[in-house]
Amino acid sequence: MEAFVQSFSNELLYPTIVTFLSLYPIWVPLFLGFIFFHVWFDYKRTEFIEKQGSVLLEIKIPKEVTKTPLAMEIFFTSIWQKGSANYLETYLSGKVPPWYSLELVSLGGKVHFYIWTQLKFKDFIESQLYAQYPSVEIVAVEDYATKVPHDPENMPMWGTYYKLGRGDAYPIKTYVDFGLDKASDKEELKTDPMTSVLEWLGSLQNGEQAWIQIIIQAHKKLGLEEGYLSKKDDWIKKCEAEIKKIRAEATPKTDSEYPGFPNPTKGQSEAIAAIERSMHKYPFEVGMRGIYLSTKEANKIAVRIPGLIGAFRQYSANYNYFNEIKIGWFTDLNYPWQDFMRIRRNAMERSMLKAYKMRSFFQPPFKFWHQTRCILTTEELATIFHLPGLVAGTPGLDRIESRKSDAPSNLPI
Repeated sequence: MEAFVQSFSNELLYPTIVTFLSLYPIWVPLFLGFIFFHVWFDYKRTEFIEKQGSVLLEIKIPKEVTKTPLAMEIFFTSIWQKGSANYLETYLSGKVPPWYSLELVSLGGKVHFYIWTQLKFKDFIESQLYAQYPSVEIVAVEDYATKVPHDPENMPMWGTYYKLGRGDAYPIKTYVDFGLDKASDKEELKTDPMTSVLEWLGSLQNGEQAWIQIIIQAHKKLGLEEGYLSKKDDWIKKCEAEIKKIRAEATPKTDSEYPGFPNPTKGQSEAIAAIERSMHKYPFEVGMRGIYLSTKEANKIAVRIPGLIGAFRQYSANYNYFNEIKIGWFTDLNYPWQDFMRIRRNAMERSMLKAYKMRSFFQPPFKFWHQTRCILTTEELATIFHLPGLVAGTPGLDRIESRKSDAPSNLPI
């Protein structure tokens, strides 16, 4: 055995190392060029993003919302933009596609709806929201997140990401499955799954905060023009592959040369119908975060974490042919000896808080940090983020009587 190892080392390993080192004029420039490209690319994109500016818009909900979540789905459809850029804009200017942040926030039990966007899209977002909800009031407000420092002693926190339990092709239960696509004057007969998370947010007390952030960006095919060296297909192929797989599972095996006819179960038929319905909707790439924090005196992390973990559980189906939203990575460790003097957890919390404040997920500096993107359609997004009707009786959800607006400019003087 020793003779074999020595023979291998002498006859193969040494010549290989010598050959590799002798080719350094080729691989060293390639390696350095690869590193330079990525550093330059991230720098230009960060510079481009900083120049755009941003604004946080609060949506003040009217006393009565009679529209179904379809109105919010139309809003998401209207803001679905691929973002066009040529090679010069991508590689020299660092241009990136637009993205938005949908936020459900509780500040001491007061529930707020926010949309974060780049400053240049402010008027566009407002116009599209007013088009679907004429009685809402949209106000540019100070960013609540910037006021919160990382202070584990006086402001303990816990954060998590959310992810899909299955592949992107499988949809969650949407407002259509809950029957909310049908308008009704009887609020008491409606079942709005979003009321669960609103009630939990409204149950927080003074000194407590909970932030839920849903960052979205239009999904499309990617290639060299978008900054990717290899082409990335859109999710339609994944959907088609899953439908083909389900139909194959539903087809009985026969000894005959002729294949059997598919005989899908009710669940398989519903899954195929749901996937096909999703394929006709506009898809968004999505990243989701949740953070709970409080003052030292009001700290109830042990009690509140289950509510944050189950914030999206109501959109999951209790069988295998639909998707679920569950927690992914979180700012905690299983055992005390994994984190000497809390060094690792402090670092994770600081990064999580900074990523949230920057609304950074698709681009540097926190690009896909501890979490990969998932795909949700406009219908799915409208299910987890829409303006609720009176069926949501959360006390902390303040409603306005009517929208405030300026007088028409053409009034006679």
